[in-house]
Amino acid sequence: MLVQLSVKNLAIVESAEVTFGAGLNIITGETGAGKSVLMGALDLVLGGRADKSAIREGASEAWVEAAFSLADSRAADRLLDDAGLPACEEGALLVRRSIAAAGAGRCLVNDTPATVQTLRRLGSLLVDIHGPYDHQSLLDADFQRDVLDAYGHCASVRDAYGESWRGLQALRARLDDLQGDSADIASEIDRLQFMVDEIAQAELSEADEEPLLAQHAEAANAEQILALGTEICNGLTDGERSAFDLLAEIQTQLAELARILPEAAAWRADAQTAAVQLQELGRAVSDRLSRVEADPDRLQQLEARMALVQRLKRKYGHTVGEVLATLARHQARLYDLATRTEQVERLQAEIAEAADALTRKAAALTKSRAQAAGRLARAITGELHDLGFLKSGFSVDLAACAPGPHGADLVTFGFAPNPGEPMRPLKAIASSGEIARVMLAVKAVLAAHDSIPVLVFDEIDANIGGEVGRVVGQKLRHVAATHQVISITHLPQSAVYGHQHYVVSKEVAKGRTRMRIEALDDARRVDEIARMLGGKGLTSVIESHARELLASASGPQAGQ
Repeated sequence: MLVQLSVKNLAIVESAEVTFGAGLNIITGETGAGKSVLMGALDLVLGGRADKSAIREGASEAWVEAAFSLADSRAADRLLDDAGLPACEEGALLVRRSIAAAGAGRCLVNDTPATVQTLRRLGSLLVDIHGPYDHQSLLDADFQRDVLDAYGHCASVRDAYGESWRGLQALRARLDDLQGDSADIASEIDRLQFMVDEIAQAELSEADEEPLLAQHAEAANAEQILALGTEICNGLTDGERSAFDLLAEIQTQLAELARILPEAAAWRADAQTAAVQLQELGRAVSDRLSRVEADPDRLQQLEARMALVQRLKRKYGHTVGEVLATLARHQARLYDLATRTEQVERLQAEIAEAADALTRKAAALTKSRAQAAGRLARAITGELHDLGFLKSGFSVDLAACAPGPHGADLVTFGFAPNPGEPMRPLKAIASSGEIARVMLAVKAVLAAHDSIPVLVFDEIDANIGGEVGRVVGQKLRHVAATHQVISITHLPQSAVYGHQHYVVSKEVAKGRTRMRIEALDDARRVDEIARMLGGKGLTSVIESHARELLASASGPQAGQ
């Protein structure tokens, strides 16, 4: 859920911080108090359009910060990983965005620089804002299709179709790759054959990497290696007054010393061990020197080999392994082209078979959707009647379309808000209030299916009142059983259903207007509901009415 929203220097907000809770969060306040600024701030931190004119007068930048706590962060973590950002730690996700008066603003996700596009992707995953803003997924054709599939439990049929679709596309891509202009194919065969021959003739192996470099280094420095090695052997065992000879003399002296100083016997044993080690070291150096050749021809051969390997790596890969992988890939492509007639025939047969299978699976998916469409339309229509659209109609229409990744159906939500009006696609409706209430109806129907955890409703109860306002509050509370809901409202009948209640106000200090947002306790909530009823402090009747509304909303029927 959205745990905290912090805003600084945005419009009339100098500094504001609100901590939201689970369930239904109600925000109220006088008209013009700044409630819309909060929604604008949330939209901004979710990747909405930045407007420098929104920066508070006199400030150099505006900041918005949203802190989320995710019970299951796997989807967000995959998105963050794709963007090269750190994953959530124990479900904590922190998103920040600034607008600068001069220069570019900044986006941070988990304290790491991010792009606005990443913020938008996170926003679409975590928050749906319904109101006069841009997060109106209900109008998106893909969303409408997904709603129908979720309601109809079409996932398994859709997944089977999607697997067939991807398999058919892969076969078609392979066929397209094999077919083409004969002249182009002949040219490609010539080009591939040249590259295959060039790599194959080199007979590359892993020995052409580090071992080749070592051999070249040895051959290039052979004279110096032999000279130094000879001096070392002489010093160890072969030369006059070598270390071995000196140790032999020392052993004799130690033997004499041991006759008068017993400890010297152990020292003589140590000297004997050192002499043996010197002999072994001398033999090892001598043996290695015997394999070093100061041969100019050998050096020339190694240099030629290195030049060949480097040339092939420049053309076909950074390493010998990559060059060999290129060889295998080109050889496979040559085989395909050389046998393309047979392969084209085989692929055409496979494509025909796969297309038939896709058609059957598309029909099964269409049938599943068709069976659910009428039920979904009736369920949403019932919710809309509760929400004040007493004579409205709602439809879920399927039209055939060319097969695509998600089926061969175009799903369209239709809506007729008033009697006598024709059913029109939902996206043709201009009223954000109508769209928001339709979304509330959809969410009420799909409360157990929707994966977006945070829903924001901005004045969905505009231009309604009385009993319908009460039903809106009940619907919001019902949806809040499975989502975190934030609702801005002017209706007391709706506001009383909140689990948490916040009031937005503005004050003038030192000639500047500032917005404040506060969480209300029970006593202050009664005052706010009374104000919304139109008579705060005027009569005990209004205060009593406010208490009655709150009491009725907390009863056993509150969330129904």
